[in-house]
Amino acid sequence: MLTPKRVKYRKWQKGRTKGLDRRGTELVFGSYGLKSLGSLWVSARQLEAARRTIIRYLKKGGRVWVRIFPDKPVTTKGPETPLGGGKGAVDHYVFPIRPGRIIFEVEGIPEDQAIAALKEASSKIPLRMKIIKKA
Repeated sequence: MLTPKRVKYRKWQKGRTKGLDRRGTELVFGSYGLKSLGSLWVSARQLEAARRTIIRYLKKGGRVWVRIFPDKPVTTKGPETPLGGGKGAVDHYVFPIRPGRIIFEVEGIPEDQAIAALKEASSKIPLRMKIIKKA
């Protein structure tokens, strides 16, 4: 699973995920891509499940690029913890996605296989997505 090797700050504040994404909105590496149409925190587990689904379609041919990296820590406190006592320990890492961000790119397989792979990968992430093609 994807986790950062080291971070500047161990615990972050929640922040807000509003507006459209300005970076990572066009295909750069592959011919087909998966673009988000909504906002969500995507966990490292969801990202890895989607990546494995795409890899299954590649079968030693083609290449996949994951354009996002989960580096935002999410903390949780233990069950039945009383109020006070500070912020909980880091539980997992997420990437806050905004509309327009490209998540995966695929290259080197036929169009029908690429679309099928990206469609199945999109079902692993609870977010509306669109499959795009290089013009």
